Amino acid sequence: MAAFTTPLCGRLGIEVPVAQAPIGSAVTTELVAAVADAGGLGTLALTWVTPEEAVRRIREVRRLTPRPFAVNLVLDFPVDELLDACLAEGVPIISTFWGDPSTVAGRVRSAGAVHLHTVGSVTEAERAVAAGVDVVVAQGWEAGGHVRGEVTTMALVPAVVDAVRPVPVIAAGGIADGRGLAAALALGAQAGWLGTRFLTAREAATHEVYRDAVIRAASQEAVHTRCFDGGWPNAPHRALRNSTLSAWEAAGRPAAPNRPGEGDVVARSADGRAWPRYEDMVPVPGMSGDLGALALYAGQSVGLVHYVAPAGRIVADIAADAAALVRQPRTL
Repeated sequence: MAAFTTPLCGRLGIEVPVAQAPIGSAVTTELVAAVADAGGLGTLALTWVTPEEAVRRIREVRRLTPRPFAVNLVLDFPVDELLDACLAEGVPIISTFWGDPSTVAGRVRSAGAVHLHTVGSVTEAERAVAAGVDVVVAQGWEAGGHVRGEVTTMALVPAVVDAVRPVPVIAAGGIADGRGLAAALALGAQAGWLGTRFLTAREAATHEVYRDAVIRAASQEAVHTRCFDGGWPNAPHRALRNSTLSAWEAAGRPAAPNRPGEGDVVARSADGRAWPRYEDMVPVPGMSGDLGALALYAGQSVGLVHYVAPAGRIVADIAADAAALVRQPRTL
């Protein structure tokens, strides 16, 4: 698949235009390394770990693969020490989200790293480029997890491409297979950013309850909401409809602390940590309890995810299918 590439692939040191989104607690060092080994861009989600743990995970990825990878930091939280740790470790690609990238862009550039920033609007994209960001990730409303904007991928991506050219753009939201990647490239993006598809990668830290829910779900079951706000208040997100979300909606979407079952412990981690209803935690291996009541983040592309597979196979299949479509002769 080395021949299926874009100019951005060369800049990032990857072979195919497939990026694994930072899927929070579901990401593992094994997942990042497997995506990287397959020629794509793997991404560690590090916002909610200590600098020491971030260093451990970065070094573990390096032990597993010699290929480049990214780390993701959410700028709505204090990440200065984490960023220092990542840059000191020589991480080549820094991905940021949900905040003003100008607060970190100078440090990223001075360290020689490539700076990706995720946006949800043309205005945000223009501000990011003005701040010195190297690559813009345009996230459409269809995306899973926390969602920045209100415009669909099909409308947002070409508008952002036009607004920030020649800065490269990665398309995010609604992409789960080669058809979606080919469409993103046709819109002017230079890569696709996939999260929901990697939830069922064999290397992901997703509990079987979560994986089964993703595989069974239809696209309309991925709901744009503010229900699971514990840990990250006032941040819209998209998650699968479950008992918690349905009960909250039936009650008229009341604010905390007046939501149905507020404070109920619905799950426990292997170490005994309690997770109450409405937290932003997803089901991971080792948990017990009513795991289906936790946040089941997923995008509208969930209707295209039907099986568990190694991450390397996911990357290879998506890239091969997209390449075949891109190279097909045009017919009327």
